[in-house]
Amino acid sequence: MSTHDAALQRVRLLALDVDGILTDGRVWFAADGEALKPFHTQDGLGIKLVIDRGIQVALVTGRVSPMVDFRARQLGIQHVIQGRDDKLAAITELTNSLGLTLDQVAYMGDDLPDLSALLAVGVGRTVPGGDPWVRARVPATEAAGGFGAVRELCNELLRAQGHEDAVLSAFGVAE
Repeated sequence: MSTHDAALQRVRLLALDVDGILTDGRVWFAADGEALKPFHTQDGLGIKLVIDRGIQVALVTGRVSPMVDFRARQLGIQHVIQGRDDKLAAITELTNSLGLTLDQVAYMGDDLPDLSALLAVGVGRTVPGGDPWVRARVPATEAAGGFGAVRELCNELLRAQGHEDAVLSAFGVAE
């Protein structure tokens, strides 16, 4: 077993930045000033699949948006941390409250406020459109943020933890 696979097998918490990871990083504003965010359905299914297999999920974002709470409720995400620029501190507090260690966390972020957390956790991932300094230090997914990048990491986790056949079987695919 590779070190990479071992790290994926230890993950019990998937923490995700929102803007640039679950969305394409753009923020659209309605005339009343409400921020609108497009979310990808494949990312949503990936999140549900890992939750169903016992991996907790958290959203950790520097912005505050009712759309983030709404999407988290839709997906069954229990941990939503908004308005926190220090992502590492937020994730450390959450892991402490859950009785987990940082090496049991996979975190996906795309910019400098994410970098210390990405380097501290067991599995760090970014996206192709992430900041160049982040991409130079953390592996990137093939898919772009807001276009299936989270699903890619979810599939990695499911495969490494031995859930691939069960997931496929649940959708009528016999292996």
